[in-house]
Amino acid sequence: MIDSHCHLTDRKFAGDVSAVLERAKHAGVECIMTIADSLEESAQCIALAQKHAEIFCAVGVHPHHAKEWKNGDEERLGILVQSSPKVKAIGEIGLDYHYDFSPRDVQRKVFEAQLRLAAEKKLPAVIHCRTAVMDVRRILQDMDLSRIVFHCCTEVWEDVEPLVARGIMLSFTGIATYPQSEEIRRVIRECPLPQMMVETDAPYLPPEALRAKGGRAVRNEPAFVVEIAKLIAKIKNVDFAEVDRTTTANAVAFFRLAP
Repeated sequence: MIDSHCHLTDRKFAGDVSAVLERAKHAGVECIMTIADSLEESAQCIALAQKHAEIFCAVGVHPHHAKEWKNGDEERLGILVQSSPKVKAIGEIGLDYHYDFSPRDVQRKVFEAQLRLAAEKKLPAVIHCRTAVMDVRRILQDMDLSRIVFHCCTEVWEDVEPLVARGIMLSFTGIATYPQSEEIRRVIRECPLPQMMVETDAPYLPPEALRAKGGRAVRNEPAFVVEIAKLIAKIKNVDFAEVDRTTTANAVAFFRLAP
């Protein structure tokens, strides 16, 4: 199994990565994509991936940090892309109109710049989308990209169906296990398994069964991605092994992880 999206450079994992990787391996997670939110974190992701054979990474600037984008950052990001074969995607990038930590026009400008870089480098794009699906869809229409994933998909089926129809991937997190997430479970029912990936978004969003233990918040980690695959198997009424096999193959093809 592959955790297609987590944040191992988050400070919540400081000094603990080796143990986290060991638990992931024990759970059957053979590969992990660690994802950047900023240029600084992009460099950290590359350094971490170079230390561990099972870790690959994506580099990019999250919409929360779009306001920090300055002249020359597209070139700087391009240099990071070229700096290591462990870089397999541009991400996470996109639009977030829920928090609006960066002005919306700035978010769109930075998103478009990074999509252009992904197209130029022939890399996939890992998309963050929150309360902005129509603008994301409009921007993607004009981009020459063949590999796109909506990470942590929380949109309703009617909004993502046109994206799925054009071959875009959807990736699901522990949010899908929460009692109030029936709309996400509906998307899982409707989306073809060959267009799905599983992720933790660790250290955030632990699956429902692993949320607060004894009143204490639980840090999510890659080993828990198995819980998402179990949910998908239950919703689609297929064997867990089929979900494991298919989502793993999807991630390998999407990020081109095969030797």
